[in-house]
Amino acid sequence: MTIRPGLLALTLLLTLSGQAQAYSYAAAGKEPLIDARETLLGAATDGKDASATLSEIAEELTYLEEHHKVELQAPLAAAIKAKDAAATAALLNRAYKAEIERRLEGASQNLGDYQTAKVLVVKSKRFLDLILPSLSEGDRKAAEQALAKVLDAIGNPGVFGVGAKPADAAAFTEAEKAQDMGRASRRERV
Repeated sequence: MTIRPGLLALTLLLTLSGQAQAYSYAAAGKEPLIDARETLLGAATDGKDASATLSEIAEELTYLEEHHKVELQAPLAAAIKAKDAAATAALLNRAYKAEIERRLEGASQNLGDYQTAKVLVVKSKRFLDLILPSLSEGDRKAAEQALAKVLDAIGNPGVFGVGAKPADAAAFTEAEKAQDMGRASRRERV
């Protein structure tokens, strides 16, 4: 009888650690735009040279400029050189908004692959978290609600199929539009 509680505890421990790994959505890999934020803001505040950091994120900025039609590199370099921390922060937020669009577009294209769609939505949340402090309370709530709806729309495979919820492309598109409308209303301010 004393073996059973020990065996039960071991089984429970193995089960819980297995679930923690199975449901970990922290995507591996660095986010250069996020990693560069503090360095660029510090450089803009202190007037330090940020050319090395700008070079490190040039590929990401070029991609966003080409595919999301936002101008980032030249204005960012100029804002840092002018010691304009507010403009630097606004330009970084513009880059983060484009990254959110990019990730949500990718999630939309991968609705049939739950894990990929989930990782893309979670990564977009990391960018949104950096933008939220610059938004009004109403815009913050709207952005968070829209992202929660996007996350819900990607569905859930369930555990061995139990509790599975299929992806809802229409709900995803609707939530993505809500996120876009919120960005459009904030575009002038950020």
